[in-house]
Amino acid sequence: MQYEGVLKKMQTELGSPIQYYLVFESDFLNINQVLDKELSIDFLKHQCLNCGNDRPIFRQGFCKSCFFEIPSAGDWIMRPELSTAHLDQEDRDLAYEKRVQLQPHIVYLANSSNVKVGVTRKTQVPTRWIDQGAHEAIEIVEVPNRYLAGITEVALKDHVGDKTNWRKMLTNNVDDENLVAWRNKLKQYIPEEASQYFIENNDETHLQFPVLQYPEKVKSLNLDKTPNYKGILKGIKGQYLIFEDNTVFNVRSNEGYYVGLTVTG
Repeated sequence: MQYEGVLKKMQTELGSPIQYYLVFESDFLNINQVLDKELSIDFLKHQCLNCGNDRPIFRQGFCKSCFFEIPSAGDWIMRPELSTAHLDQEDRDLAYEKRVQLQPHIVYLANSSNVKVGVTRKTQVPTRWIDQGAHEAIEIVEVPNRYLAGITEVALKDHVGDKTNWRKMLTNNVDDENLVAWRNKLKQYIPEEASQYFIENNDETHLQFPVLQYPEKVKSLNLDKTPNYKGILKGIKGQYLIFEDNTVFNVRSNEGYYVGLTVTG
């Protein structure tokens, strides 16, 4: 089977295990069905997710000029505390920013390599947790806009991590944590503006990833350095493909790369 198209982050469907899909312009591939089969990845060109031109990808699937111009790549995406739509203040496109920022957001705890705090739109639960490779997660606060979620995350980062150790996550060298206890312990550090939105009674969500074999020591596939790769797919976790030879491929960090895929076996 052969497929061709520009990479975007894999779409997911909650299940036991989680189902993963690569979606191209005129076709899609259920990656779970490729497990234990040989997958070839051939880099063909770049294709910016915004302008569509064959230009080197700068960040988030965009070429450099698009990254610094389009509203969906504003600084508030990565730093929610910089959101200003609730003040009617524009960053790049106020209509877009209001549409994204002025909707319910969740501050959560996720355990992928360690317990970390994060922010996502409510509509992205549990997708955000899946993308991070978290095997357990819990909501702490549900607020009406991105700014309140951002300042809550900043306050909690003094008391819990905010980064995932992706190598540890991929080797599955992780411990189970009592996230309900973590949530209750962190309650006292929530800013006053967001304290009324604390979620008192909820349980952890547990996630099962389709992995047949975890790598012992991961080595990352870089398409710029290795434009043609072939290996036996052994698992999918977060946005990573895991191969039998310990190679891992981060689909999301390669958004905007136009590839050919061949499945054999």
